[in-house]
Amino acid sequence: MKKELINEVLRQMLPHLNNAQSEQLKKVLEHTFYNCEIIENQKEFDTVKNNTHLTELFISSKRIEGCSEKSLKYYESTISAMINDIGKDIKCVVTDDLRTYLTNYQQQRNSSKVTIDNIRRILSSFFSWLEDEDYILKSPVRRIHRIKTSSNIKETYSDEDLELMRDNCLELRDLAMIDLLASTGMRVGEMVLLNREDINFTERECVVFGKGSKERLVYFDARTKIHLQNYIESRTDNEQALFVTLKAPYNRLTIGGVEARLRSFGRKLSLNKVHPHKFRRTLATMAIDKGMPIEQLQQLLGHQRIDTTLKYAMVKQSNVKLAHKKYIG
Repeated sequence: MKKELINEVLRQMLPHLNNAQSEQLKKVLEHTFYNCEIIENQKEFDTVKNNTHLTELFISSKRIEGCSEKSLKYYESTISAMINDIGKDIKCVVTDDLRTYLTNYQQQRNSSKVTIDNIRRILSSFFSWLEDEDYILKSPVRRIHRIKTSSNIKETYSDEDLELMRDNCLELRDLAMIDLLASTGMRVGEMVLLNREDINFTERECVVFGKGSKERLVYFDARTKIHLQNYIESRTDNEQALFVTLKAPYNRLTIGGVEARLRSFGRKLSLNKVHPHKFRRTLATMAIDKGMPIEQLQQLLGHQRIDTTLKYAMVKQSNVKLAHKKYIG
């Protein structure tokens, strides 16, 4: 309790002191309170109220920055789970509390290193924000380093896989949907938000709304254009959505609907792990293999950071061998 009290005094004096003065004040307080017994008189209700208030402020700041509601819910649930487990006022949480929490979380749920590092990253963002806003002196996550994860090469669709899916489409909608995902590399969440009027058939392009509500242009090939036109012309409904359910009342297709449809294709055709995101990874790999500059691929995929693009682009080993022969001999 002494440590927390000293930190709170230092936090409140931070705007008024330089580093040397803060350090001297810390020494004075530690010496003054050395032989003192401090009795905590803080109601549990106040702690809960304070934690909730600070969490809400953080979520509000992330919302202003443009985070999606889906991401905000994940942030909030991750932070709330940590607070409930540790059971302290946020301002009193220390590094050891968080290390213990992450260790127990992994053991109890048998979570992967990727999951634990995602939690660490969210908590780091939260406590760094508290530090920047002068609610705490120093983020307790600073000394918890990034968790090393194994980098598995994720699968992509082969040309044969894509043709097999196309040949077995019994619905014009499914054929248009597969072609659009394969030729644009757009996210499934971006695709289900598209309306008919968003498609520019003359330029073979459309505007999608990516993460953080950012607009970008994506492009599709001639085959996709024809299949999209055939699908739209075949429809008798008045729904503005580009892709709708196959049965009345023809509602806009959801992300879950697309995923379920593709999974059924996978089972029917005995294809491994058929899901929307695999089309995006396939396009990235194909583009890199054919020599597309990584900066252009980054823009095409709508990535803010180029290292994200590099994770998607799995360069084939055969191309590495050819490059070795060409450049090294």
